Amino acid sequence: MTIQEALNWRYAVREFSTKRLPGKLVEDLIEATRKSASSYGLQPYKLILVESQETRRQLLPCSFGQQKVLDSSHLIVLAAQTHIGDHTVDSYIQNLMEKRKVPFEVISDYASHMKQAIASKTDAQKQEWAHQQAYIALGTLLSAAALMKIDSCPMTGFDNAAFDQQLGLASKGLTSSSIVALGYRSQNDKTASLKKVRVDYDNFVIKA
Repeated sequence: MTIQEALNWRYAVREFSTKRLPGKLVEDLIEATRKSASSYGLQPYKLILVESQETRRQLLPCSFGQQKVLDSSHLIVLAAQTHIGDHTVDSYIQNLMEKRKVPFEVISDYASHMKQAIASKTDAQKQEWAHQQAYIALGTLLSAAALMKIDSCPMTGFDNAAFDQQLGLASKGLTSSSIVALGYRSQNDKTASLKKVRVDYDNFVIKA
């Protein structure tokens, strides 16, 4: 499919079938998400693939009873890092030096710039920034899933604190941002055939 065809095809699935996604397909989708754009390339978030059905049953009441959390083929949680600082940049710089084979002296000014930019934020602003980066990854995930003919339903309507507790995210320095149910749409999902409703192009675009 072209990107336009894929985005016309996708919708927020209300009911999933029992058919499972192949593991390799899920791995490819996660790899596409890993390559998402991110401010400075810092990626201050993690992707959690919830594989345990028992864990998903425990998460169901934390999701206000949205059955998709349990019935979908796979469940993904995007979680923002809760501790953002110099170490965030140091980790990225170390990775950059290894991948691009450049000495620190060449990128020291860039590292300092990133650290100053982060240090200028309050703790609350750092957390919000991390969530924003996770949302960018969410957009990449949804678009890639559509191109791969993987059905999805993104959700932000869930009890973040309860999710964090059930998944032990605080001990990992993380807090949940969004969740995504993945799989194949059920033939009984009547919303699949509904016309997509979006703002018209002329009302969406402002030319300046």
